[in-house]
This record gives sequence, C-alpha cells and structure tokens, in this order.
Amino acid sequence: MPVDVKLMRSTPEGYFNVRFGKPEYTDWMDESMSWKEACYIGDWSFLWERRFKGPDALKLFSDITVNSMAKFDIGQAKHAIHCNKDGKVIHEGILSRIGEDEFMLFGRGGFWADYQRRRGKYNVSSEPDDLFNLQVSGPRSVAVIEKAASQTVRNIGFMRFATVRIAGHEIWALRQGMAGEIGFELQGPIAARDDVYNAIVEAGREFEIRRLGARVSSVNHLEACFPTIVTDYLPAIFDDDMAEYLTEFKIAMPAFASTFNIAGSFDANHVSAWYRSPVELGWTKNIKFDHDFIGRTALESEVANPRRIMRTLVWSNEDVVDVYASLFHKGQHYQFMEIPRDQRGFMYADKVERDGKLIGVTTSRGYSYYFREMISLCCIDVSSSEIGTEVNVIWGEPGKRQKEIRATVAPAPYKSDRRRADLISA
Repeated sequence: MPVDVKLMRSTPEGYFNVRFGKPEYTDWMDESMSWKEACYIGDWSFLWERRFKGPDALKLFSDITVNSMAKFDIGQAKHAIHCNKDGKVIHEGILSRIGEDEFMLFGRGGFWADYQRRRGKYNVSSEPDDLFNLQVSGPRSVAVIEKAASQTVRNIGFMRFATVRIAGHEIWALRQGMAGEIGFELQGPIAARDDVYNAIVEAGREFEIRRLGARVSSVNHLEACFPTIVTDYLPAIFDDDMAEYLTEFKIAMPAFASTFNIAGSFDANHVSAWYRSPVELGWTKNIKFDHDFIGRTALESEVANPRRIMRTLVWSNEDVVDVYASLFHKGQHYQFMEIPRDQRGFMYADKVERDGKLIGVTTSRGYSYYFREMISLCCIDVSSSEIGTEVNVIWGEPGKRQKEIRATVAPAPYKSDRRRADLISA
C-alpha cells in the first residue's frame, strides 16, 4: 500500500475541521436543525478553484468528464466527475461556464484538468483563482439573500447562477443545495468574503439564520447523500499509471489534503478497495455516453450491470447505546462513536455483512439529531439493497473488541430532497 495512505491511525496534524470555522456557534444540535427549519451560512472558501479559458476548454472537459457537454449554457453549472480508465472516481467538483470559452472548476478536479490540459494538445490556458464560497441553505435562504441583495433570486434555475450585489460587491449566486434543501453558493473575490458573510448574517437575523460550525457541517452531506472524497472514497490516484500525477498532486496540495487516513473494520490488501465508481456513489444519472471520455468502456459495462449501489443504513438504537454503555464497564470497551460526526479526517469504512458474508462497506457514520438516529452511507451489493433489508455493521478496528450492530437498509438520500423546490412560493 502506498505510503500516502495510512491504515490509521493517527490524526493529520492541525486537522479537526478547522477549515470550517469554529466547532460550534450556538450548539451542533441547534445548528443541525437550521437547514430544515430556517437556514444556515457555512464557509467553504477553503475549496480550490481553477479558471480555464480558450477555444478548446469545452473539449478538454468533455474528454475527461463523465458528464455530457453537448448542452452547457453560459450561467450553468454541472457536478463534473473525473474517472480513471477503470471508471473509478479521481476527483469531482462543480464546473461553471462563465463565458463562451471560459470555465471555473471548484474542487480538487482543477488539478487533474490542468494536468490533462498540459499533456494534451488543447488550446486552453489555466490558472488558479482565489474565491470565497459561502453556502446559504434552508427554506428561508431565498428571503435572506433577497434582503441582503435587494433583488430577487427566484428566477435562478437549479444549477444555474446569476450576478447579485451584496455589501457593495458583485458576486455569483449559484443555486445548488448541498443540504438537500433550497440553497445557494455565493462566490466572489476572497477579499470580499467578510463583507458578504456579515451582510448575510445581518439580513438573516429575522429569519433565524445560524452559522454552521465544523461539528455539524458534514451532517447535511450524510442526510442528503452527498458522498465526499476522503470521507466516503479515496481518489483513484495511487496506481502505477498515476505516479506522475500523484507526484504533482502532492507538490501542489497542502499536507492535510494530500495525505489520506483510513480507519474502521473494513480491510483489504490494496488501496483500490477504497476506490469507488460514480455508479457506486449514486451518480449514475451524471454519466452520459454521448462522448468519449476516460473510463467510458468500464462505466458502460457497470451501468448496464451494476454490482454495488448507494444506500443509507439506519443503525439499531439498542446496539449503539450498548457501545456507549461499554465505557462505564470495567475492561476493554467498544470503540468510541463520536457524535455527530468524526472530526479527524479519516475515511472511516466499516464492513457490512449479511448472514456472515461481506455485502458492502459503510462510511460517513453520523448521528442525525433531526431523525434521532445513527445513520451512515453504504456502498452495498445490489442483491442486498432492497429497502428494509436487515444487515450487520462490524464496529471496531481489526484486532480490537468488535461489535455487530444491526442496521436496516434505507433510501439514499434519507432526508427528502427539496433542492428543486419552486422558488416562487419559497
């Protein structure tokens, strides 16, 4: 296994989600209700952005992305997914078309796109940018943004963006909704971040806005089923044919983002066991075979005959309580379950069994205060994926005390998806 992937069991120095701001602002339970009852503001400005410009920019992204580029309007955004030749996800992110030949790619995918740009014969320039990225999400998010901007945003379609003016700054408002609710990402020059952030907080006071702290910032991804790199899968960059890219990636990225830590009961002999395809992550609808792209052949076969798909697991309350109860007994206790989510930056992957047979791997375990349940995402065999199927999660590191926790297969997303709700009545 490559040295960049550590089988636990140390915490990346300086991690603990400091990128999201304070751990809590009110408290994590209060904040976790914000995107169902009111709205929140969260800061994702740590994401990387890269600008691509030139007559071959659309062709570049068509060649390296599973998504179709046949229809891509200016002012539109796509959840762009990049795979290796085996159809496993390398990176993914939001690709926005900001001009006829100009695109902005948010996320680690910018490094892969630039690498492919330099290796191919593309008439495209590329340079990093530095934008803030504020999420405002929840049923009252529209009212908050409209008050801060003094203009309507109800005419912005899903995965579309428009220019708004907040606190004297012209910025983009992208309608997205990473909490599975009505939501926007506000994007603009990093120097304007504090002005825009404070204006949103002030405008949101009458709408009970909450600042989203680090402890609960990823619970929305769990409830709404947005699998995340490092948390739910490892990027497919550790094979021999990716050595050149991996070297560049490590040089370009800070240490916390280029070192990957694995934990949990799942174990395997090769790092590829922690790779995932778009099909396994629940992104099949993004895959379009109207163009040639890296990984197409592998994905054509998998889409036609998927082996594993994405589901939610609902863990047994009784068994979870027993894990905590073991802390009050003498002797070796079960591994602690941090709530609402583990904060250490691991890919926490646990075995899922049925009748003693491995049938899946579960990740993103977390406590939903809204549902009052422990839930997780699960890449599970199609044959065991029927809603209501009873399975067992193996909790605890190999070589330590382990517990079989009963769980029930449930839909993914677990929370109703309201991202595309009608904004006219919002």
